[in-house]
Amino acid sequence: MLEVKDLSLKLEGKQIFENISFSVGKGELLAICGPNGSGKSCLLKTVKGLLKQNNGSVLVQGKEQDCSERLLSTGLVFQDADVQTVGETVEKDIAFGPRNLRWSDEKVKQSTEEVISLLGMQEYRKKRPQILSGGEKRCLAIAGVLAMHPGVVMMDEVFSNLDYPSVQMVLKAVLKLKEEGIAVIIVSHDTEIFLAHADKVLVVDGGKSVYCGKPDASLEVLKKHSVHVSDIPLEKMTWL
Repeated sequence: MLEVKDLSLKLEGKQIFENISFSVGKGELLAICGPNGSGKSCLLKTVKGLLKQNNGSVLVQGKEQDCSERLLSTGLVFQDADVQTVGETVEKDIAFGPRNLRWSDEKVKQSTEEVISLLGMQEYRKKRPQILSGGEKRCLAIAGVLAMHPGVVMMDEVFSNLDYPSVQMVLKAVLKLKEEGIAVIIVSHDTEIFLAHADKVLVVDGGKSVYCGKPDASLEVLKKHSVHVSDIPLEKMTWL
């Protein structure tokens, strides 16, 4: 679904990251981890097309795409869910993106209903986004992105500052995306929440890739690069 080749970004003369490569397939979850300041969030924004790379390429479904194309073909959920909330109600918020793409009313309605059903949001579809819990807001942000049918959904620190039930709610939403064949990329410090569900792990430090591979072999690398990892076995490292 997504292949990144030798991607580099420089902003105001400073090298943010350099020669980053990875791929994520249909229904796979890629976890991007690393210490603060290692360029992870900027990497997501560059893949999305919000920042323009200095070198390298991004291929979506085998086709190299420029920034404007990636804005439509990939989705990005920010850490602050409020910045992605625009609708008067949950269902209107989900429908905003498809309407902005000028889809037909029928297609907008169908996409909105599919996402509400997939993520189990029926009980609060008429509520105002402002009164939702932290977990519900994060799920709404995911739903708003998902309604535009991206093949790749990226998430930046979506588990931060959530209580236990909210973390479970968001994690279940992530796993449903995987089941639907969507490629998912998560940037997070909270490795114990999702690492057991990851298919690949990319470790970034100092703007460089220091590891890309299976989760079980990543544990010692993560510890070496100042990322907290629980001492419990990987297969039990989940909040579900």
